[in-house]
Amino acid sequence: MAASRSKIDGGGEPHYLGHRERLRERFLAGLGVGMPDYEIIELILFAAQPRGDVKPLAKALIAEFKNAAGVLSAEPARLRQIPGCNEAAVTALKVAREAGLRLLRAQVIGRNVVGSWSALLDYCRASLGHEPTERFHVLFLDRKNRVIADEEQQRGTVDHTPVYPREVVRRALELHASALILVHNHPSGDPTPSRADIDMTRQVRDAAQAVGIALHDHVVIGKQDQVSLKTLGLL
Repeated sequence: MAASRSKIDGGGEPHYLGHRERLRERFLAGLGVGMPDYEIIELILFAAQPRGDVKPLAKALIAEFKNAAGVLSAEPARLRQIPGCNEAAVTALKVAREAGLRLLRAQVIGRNVVGSWSALLDYCRASLGHEPTERFHVLFLDRKNRVIADEEQQRGTVDHTPVYPREVVRRALELHASALILVHNHPSGDPTPSRADIDMTRQVRDAAQAVGIALHDHVVIGKQDQVSLKTLGLL
């Protein structure tokens, strides 16, 4: 029996143990810089599956969702459809995404977003850029343009999200906000605002202005880029 095991794994240990250690060492040496996406996903899966070779699963996930961002942003139900992606694996992937978002959110919440606009865009792209359906968020700001809260107001289909200006304004009043920034994504990847986006933005602007609340901007997030309706002169 011992001889048989030796032929299979070259000794008493499974072959993947040496691979895991080498991969961890490579990651720590450069903190992941230059590593392919499937290896980053593989490292995350180590926590979910302490034993076994997870490289095939990592590669299958990348093949299905295109890149690491796509894997981490995928809905749990979609992830479960990949053979071998059990609840532990799904949990590890979603925890990794949430940890990344919290890091980016910490650079936005409580800070003046006018002075840290690039950090705000990084956060918005990370949180919404790979979502499979439209999601509409509102950033509520105080008098010093510091973010009080980032809240999802609505979740829609692949190409439409219903938005109710009165609900946006009602929530702003509850939070004692002085200004708003609207953010939503286009799952198609093209951030060009639609006629409906423009009309809705102006409805929210008018409703907010009626109670003394400013609408600073509406940012539409695509896969690789974003568009500001203020920059386009549409506000």
